[in-house]
Amino acid sequence: MTENTRPPGRVAGKRVLITGAARGMGRSHAARLAEEGADVILIDICRSLPELEYPLATPEDLAETARLVEKHGRRAVTAQVDIRDAEALMSAVDAGVAQLGGLDAVVSNAGVLTAGTWDMTTSQQWRTVVDINLIGTWNTCAAALPYLVDHGGSIVNISSAAGLKGTPLHTPYTASKHGVVGLSRALANELAAQNVRVNTVHPTGVPTGMSPESLFGLLTQVRPDLAPLFGNALPVVMTEAIDISNAVLYLISDEARHVTGMEFKVDAGVTLK
Repeated sequence: MTENTRPPGRVAGKRVLITGAARGMGRSHAARLAEEGADVILIDICRSLPELEYPLATPEDLAETARLVEKHGRRAVTAQVDIRDAEALMSAVDAGVAQLGGLDAVVSNAGVLTAGTWDMTTSQQWRTVVDINLIGTWNTCAAALPYLVDHGGSIVNISSAAGLKGTPLHTPYTASKHGVVGLSRALANELAAQNVRVNTVHPTGVPTGMSPESLFGLLTQVRPDLAPLFGNALPVVMTEAIDISNAVLYLISDEARHVTGMEFKVDAGVTLK
């Protein structure tokens, strides 16, 4: 089948904003949506933070995501932005929308994780995780909504299995991801009249680089009694980024035109326990 006779993709012609787009799930979402016909605005901080045990993405990572999008014949606009900076994020979104000619959907994917027992968790960890995972998600929605309320659209906020169960040893993360659910439910109610759909996606563990090494030590040496809470019901240790991207694709597509306020679990059954 030639390029000209290929059937239109499931999100053909849609313009989608993606945060945390330089690697991991964000990159996977961008490539999958581009494969199905979307143009994208790719946002990432592209620098590491001292509060985190693991490195974050680089400018080269973001450029590679854009290359993968363009490989599918779609447009990619990139910006290096800290989503905690609401003004900078809004400016980047405005510029991206101007280049693409509009905006139809948002994937609030950026997030971070720290690990520690309750007495090892610092106020700085709380501030960093909540500011990025929860307030950053709000900043993303707020930057995008002016472009969605006039003609409708889809917001997909990436939460976590930890946003549905009380996963221990990373309390700020669990709390922030529960917060994303509350934020999304509230927006789903408020925006339904404007035909803006708001849903959350809840992955189990995904190999993305968001992995503080100390969490393994906590589960094997300090609190091995808590390890079963992290086990999936299905016989897999982790799921893959593409499995999450397929859920995102569905929620952005017109196949989900009457789906809003949903917690979409792609969790291999970890929340069943």
